[in-house]
Amino acid sequence: MPTAAASAAPTAIIADDERLMRDQLRLRLSEAWPELQILGEAKNGEEAVELVEQLKPDLTFLDIRMPGKTGMEAARDIGDRSQIVFVTAYDQYAVEAFERGAIDYVLKPTEPERLKITVDRLKQRLERPNDRAGVNDSVQAMLSQLAEKIASPKPKHLQWIQASIGQDLRMIPVEDILFFRSDEKYTCVQTASFEALIRKPVRDLAEELDPSLFWQIHRATLVNVNAIEGVTRDIRGRHLVLVKGRPEKLEVSRSFLHLFKQM
Repeated sequence: MPTAAASAAPTAIIADDERLMRDQLRLRLSEAWPELQILGEAKNGEEAVELVEQLKPDLTFLDIRMPGKTGMEAARDIGDRSQIVFVTAYDQYAVEAFERGAIDYVLKPTEPERLKITVDRLKQRLERPNDRAGVNDSVQAMLSQLAEKIASPKPKHLQWIQASIGQDLRMIPVEDILFFRSDEKYTCVQTASFEALIRKPVRDLAEELDPSLFWQIHRATLVNVNAIEGVTRDIRGRHLVLVKGRPEKLEVSRSFLHLFKQM
Protein backbone atom coordinates (compact mmCIF):
# COMPACT_ATOMS: atom_id res chain seq x y z
CA MET A 1 0.00 0.00 0.00
CA PRO A 2 1.51 3.39 -0.96
CA THR A 3 2.32 5.83 1.80
CA ALA A 4 0.76 9.29 2.06
CA ALA A 5 4.02 10.83 0.82
CA ALA A 6 4.14 8.51 -2.17
CA SER A 7 0.52 9.19 -3.15
CA ALA A 8 0.68 12.99 -2.70
CA ALA A 9 0.92 15.10 -5.85
CA PRO A 10 4.55 15.98 -6.66
CA THR A 11 5.59 19.61 -6.17
CA ALA A 12 8.15 21.90 -7.80
CA ILE A 13 9.50 25.43 -8.11
CA ILE A 14 10.92 27.12 -11.21
CA ALA A 15 13.92 29.47 -11.16
CA ASP A 16 14.81 31.52 -14.23
CA ASP A 17 15.68 35.20 -14.60
CA GLU A 18 13.53 35.49 -17.76
CA ARG A 19 9.79 35.62 -17.09
CA LEU A 20 8.84 34.32 -20.53
CA MET A 21 11.05 31.29 -20.04
CA ARG A 22 9.37 30.59 -16.68
CA ASP A 23 5.97 30.93 -18.34
CA GLN A 24 6.93 28.56 -21.14
CA LEU A 25 8.33 25.90 -18.81
CA ARG A 26 5.26 26.12 -16.57
CA LEU A 27 3.01 25.64 -19.63
CA ARG A 28 5.01 22.72 -20.99
CA LEU A 29 5.11 21.03 -17.58
CA SER A 30 1.34 21.39 -17.21
CA GLU A 31 0.95 19.58 -20.54
CA ALA A 32 3.50 16.84 -19.88
CA TRP A 33 2.78 16.34 -16.16
CA PRO A 34 -0.67 17.65 -15.16
CA GLU A 35 -0.34 16.28 -11.61
CA LEU A 36 2.76 18.37 -10.87
CA GLN A 37 2.05 21.37 -8.63
CA ILE A 38 4.22 24.45 -9.21
CA LEU A 39 4.48 26.04 -5.77
CA GLY A 40 6.44 29.13 -6.71
CA GLU A 41 8.87 30.88 -9.04
CA ALA A 42 12.25 32.54 -8.47
CA LYS A 43 14.15 35.10 -10.54
CA ASN A 44 17.63 34.14 -9.32
CA GLY A 45 19.59 31.58 -7.35
CA GLU A 46 19.18 33.30 -4.00
CA GLU A 47 15.40 33.28 -4.32
CA ALA A 48 15.47 29.64 -5.40
CA VAL A 49 17.36 28.58 -2.27
CA GLU A 50 14.93 30.55 -0.09
CA LEU A 51 11.90 28.97 -1.79
CA VAL A 52 13.28 25.48 -1.28
CA GLU A 53 13.73 26.26 2.42
CA GLN A 54 10.18 27.64 2.71
CA LEU A 55 8.19 25.35 0.41
CA LYS A 56 10.23 22.12 0.45
CA PRO A 57 9.39 21.16 -3.16
CA ASP A 58 10.13 17.70 -4.50
CA LEU A 59 11.73 19.23 -7.62
CA THR A 60 13.62 22.43 -8.36
CA PHE A 61 13.99 23.54 -11.99
CA LEU A 62 17.09 25.77 -12.09
CA ASP A 63 18.27 27.88 -15.01
CA ILE A 64 22.04 27.49 -15.05
CA ARG A 65 22.76 31.11 -15.98
CA MET A 66 21.17 33.64 -13.64
CA PRO A 67 22.45 36.96 -12.23
CA GLY A 68 24.04 36.78 -8.81
CA LYS A 69 23.97 33.20 -7.61
CA THR A 70 23.98 30.90 -10.64
CA GLY A 71 21.92 27.73 -10.94
CA MET A 72 25.01 25.63 -10.27
CA GLU A 73 25.77 27.55 -7.08
CA ALA A 74 22.13 27.38 -5.96
CA ALA A 75 22.11 23.61 -6.55
CA ARG A 76 25.08 23.18 -4.23
CA ASP A 77 23.26 25.13 -1.50
CA ILE A 78 20.04 23.19 -2.01
CA GLY A 79 21.88 19.89 -1.88
CA ASP A 80 19.67 16.89 -1.19
CA ARG A 81 16.66 18.88 0.00
CA SER A 82 15.08 18.85 -3.48
CA GLN A 83 15.63 16.93 -6.72
CA ILE A 84 17.55 19.28 -9.02
CA VAL A 85 16.64 19.72 -12.69
CA PHE A 86 18.91 22.07 -14.63
CA VAL A 87 17.50 24.20 -17.46
CA THR A 88 20.04 24.94 -20.18
CA ALA A 89 20.33 26.01 -23.80
CA TYR A 90 23.78 24.48 -24.12
CA ASP A 91 22.98 20.94 -25.21
CA GLN A 92 26.16 20.43 -27.25
CA TYR A 93 28.39 19.98 -24.24
CA ALA A 94 25.93 19.79 -21.36
CA VAL A 95 24.02 16.65 -22.26
CA GLU A 96 26.92 14.26 -21.78
CA ALA A 97 27.71 15.68 -18.33
CA PHE A 98 24.08 15.52 -17.25
CA GLU A 99 23.61 11.99 -18.53
CA ARG A 100 26.57 10.85 -16.42
CA GLY A 101 25.35 12.55 -13.24
CA ALA A 102 22.48 12.15 -10.80
CA ILE A 103 20.80 15.29 -12.09
CA ASP A 104 18.23 15.77 -14.85
CA TYR A 105 18.01 18.59 -17.35
CA VAL A 106 15.60 20.47 -19.62
CA LEU A 107 16.75 22.17 -22.81
CA LYS A 108 15.78 25.72 -23.77
CA PRO A 109 13.58 26.40 -25.65
CA THR A 110 11.50 23.62 -24.09
CA GLU A 111 10.51 20.90 -26.55
CA PRO A 112 7.55 18.66 -25.59
CA GLU A 113 9.22 15.46 -26.82
CA ARG A 114 12.43 15.99 -24.84
CA LEU A 115 10.53 17.19 -21.77
CA LYS A 116 8.49 13.97 -21.75
CA ILE A 117 11.71 11.96 -21.44
CA THR A 118 12.81 14.11 -18.50
CA VAL A 119 9.39 13.84 -16.83
CA ASP A 120 9.46 10.04 -17.10
CA ARG A 121 12.90 9.96 -15.50
CA LEU A 122 11.82 12.32 -12.72
CA LYS A 123 8.79 10.21 -11.90
CA GLN A 124 11.02 7.17 -11.51
CA ARG A 125 13.46 9.07 -9.31
CA LEU A 126 10.72 10.41 -7.06
CA GLU A 127 9.69 6.83 -6.42
CA ARG A 128 13.25 6.19 -5.17
CA PRO A 129 14.03 8.98 -2.65
CA ASN A 130 17.44 7.54 -1.87
CA ASP A 131 18.58 8.55 -5.36
CA ARG A 132 18.94 12.12 -4.09
CA ALA A 133 22.06 11.16 -2.18
CA GLY A 134 25.24 12.57 -3.69
CA VAL A 135 23.67 15.52 -5.48
CA ASN A 136 26.36 17.88 -4.24
CA ASP A 137 29.07 15.53 -5.52
CA SER A 138 27.39 15.43 -8.92
CA VAL A 139 27.08 19.22 -9.05
CA GLN A 140 30.71 19.66 -8.06
CA ALA A 141 31.84 17.25 -10.78
CA MET A 142 29.71 19.01 -13.37
CA LEU A 143 30.98 22.42 -12.27
CA SER A 144 34.54 21.36 -13.01
CA GLN A 145 33.49 20.25 -16.52
CA LEU A 146 31.12 23.05 -17.42
CA ALA A 147 31.97 26.14 -15.35
CA GLU A 148 33.89 27.90 -18.11
CA LYS A 149 31.31 27.09 -20.77
CA ILE A 150 27.94 27.24 -19.00
CA ALA A 151 28.35 29.28 -15.83
CA SER A 152 30.21 32.11 -17.58
CA PRO A 153 28.46 35.42 -18.30
CA LYS A 154 25.66 35.42 -20.83
CA PRO A 155 26.59 36.01 -24.48
CA LYS A 156 27.21 39.63 -25.40
CA HIS A 157 24.59 39.55 -28.14
CA LEU A 158 21.06 38.13 -28.27
CA GLN A 159 20.96 34.51 -29.37
CA TRP A 160 17.18 34.26 -29.85
CA ILE A 161 14.07 36.39 -29.71
CA GLN A 162 11.15 35.54 -27.44
CA ALA A 163 7.81 36.25 -29.13
CA SER A 164 4.31 35.42 -27.95
CA ILE A 165 2.03 34.00 -30.63
CA GLY A 166 -1.45 33.54 -29.19
CA GLN A 167 -1.10 31.55 -25.96
CA ASP A 168 2.22 30.05 -27.00
CA LEU A 169 5.77 31.32 -26.63
CA ARG A 170 7.96 31.05 -29.71
CA MET A 171 11.74 31.08 -29.29
CA ILE A 172 13.22 32.29 -32.58
CA PRO A 173 16.97 31.90 -33.22
CA VAL A 174 18.22 35.28 -34.40
CA GLU A 175 19.93 33.76 -37.43
CA ASP A 176 16.49 32.65 -38.69
CA ILE A 177 15.15 36.21 -38.68
CA LEU A 178 15.19 38.04 -42.04
CA PHE A 179 14.40 41.50 -40.72
CA PHE A 180 12.80 43.56 -37.94
CA ARG A 181 10.49 46.45 -38.78
CA SER A 182 8.80 48.70 -36.21
CA ASP A 183 5.69 50.82 -36.20
CA GLU A 184 4.40 52.99 -33.35
CA LYS A 185 3.42 50.06 -31.09
CA TYR A 186 5.06 46.83 -32.20
CA THR A 187 8.06 45.41 -34.01
CA CYS A 188 7.46 42.82 -36.72
CA VAL A 189 9.82 39.83 -36.56
CA GLN A 190 9.90 38.29 -40.03
CA THR A 191 11.30 34.83 -40.74
CA ALA A 192 11.10 32.83 -43.96
CA SER A 193 8.00 30.97 -42.75
CA PHE A 194 6.12 33.19 -40.30
CA GLU A 195 5.73 36.63 -38.76
CA ALA A 196 5.63 37.45 -35.05
CA LEU A 197 5.20 40.66 -33.09
CA ILE A 198 7.21 41.93 -30.12
CA ARG A 199 7.07 45.15 -28.14
CA LYS A 200 10.82 45.87 -28.13
CA PRO A 201 11.66 48.79 -30.47
CA VAL A 202 14.33 48.63 -33.15
CA ARG A 203 16.55 51.10 -31.29
CA ASP A 204 16.84 48.65 -28.38
CA LEU A 205 17.29 45.62 -30.63
CA ALA A 206 20.10 47.41 -32.47
CA GLU A 207 22.05 47.60 -29.19
CA GLU A 208 21.50 43.93 -28.31
CA LEU A 209 22.01 42.18 -31.67
CA ASP A 210 25.34 41.40 -33.27
CA PRO A 211 26.04 44.38 -35.57
CA SER A 212 27.97 42.15 -37.96
CA LEU A 213 24.81 40.05 -38.48
CA PHE A 214 22.10 42.74 -38.37
CA TRP A 215 22.46 46.09 -40.08
CA GLN A 216 20.25 48.98 -39.15
CA ILE A 217 19.19 50.52 -42.47
CA HIS A 218 16.45 52.82 -41.17
CA ARG A 219 15.40 54.10 -37.76
CA ALA A 220 12.63 51.48 -37.84
CA THR A 221 14.35 48.62 -39.71
CA LEU A 222 17.06 46.04 -39.05
CA VAL A 223 17.96 43.48 -41.70
CA ASN A 224 19.90 40.22 -41.50
CA VAL A 225 23.01 40.65 -43.69
CA ASN A 226 22.70 37.07 -44.90
CA ALA A 227 19.13 37.77 -46.11
CA ILE A 228 20.11 40.66 -48.37
CA GLU A 229 19.67 39.75 -52.03
CA GLY A 230 20.63 43.15 -53.36
CA VAL A 231 19.94 46.87 -53.40
CA THR A 232 17.92 48.77 -55.99
CA ARG A 233 16.64 52.32 -56.54
CA ASP A 234 13.08 53.34 -57.27
CA ILE A 235 11.90 56.17 -59.52
CA ARG A 236 12.09 58.57 -56.58
CA GLY A 237 15.76 57.77 -56.07
CA ARG A 238 15.27 55.88 -52.83
CA HIS A 239 17.56 52.94 -52.11
CA LEU A 240 15.67 49.73 -51.33
CA VAL A 241 17.00 46.44 -49.93
CA LEU A 242 15.72 43.28 -51.63
CA VAL A 243 15.21 40.39 -49.18
CA LYS A 244 15.79 36.81 -50.29
CA GLY A 245 12.50 34.97 -50.80
CA ARG A 246 10.35 37.93 -49.73
CA PRO A 247 8.33 40.51 -51.70
CA GLU A 248 9.13 43.35 -49.29
CA LYS A 249 11.56 46.09 -50.29
CA LEU A 250 13.10 47.76 -47.24
CA GLU A 251 13.92 51.45 -47.52
CA VAL A 252 17.45 52.56 -46.65
CA SER A 253 17.79 55.92 -44.92
CA ARG A 254 20.44 58.26 -46.32
CA SER A 255 22.42 58.07 -43.08
CA PHE A 256 22.85 54.29 -43.54
CA LEU A 257 23.81 54.24 -47.24
CA HIS A 258 27.49 53.91 -46.34
CA LEU A 259 26.80 50.27 -45.38
CA PHE A 260 26.25 49.40 -49.03
CA LYS A 261 29.23 51.13 -50.63
CA GLN A 262 31.03 47.79 -50.78
CA MET A 263 28.11 46.10 -52.58
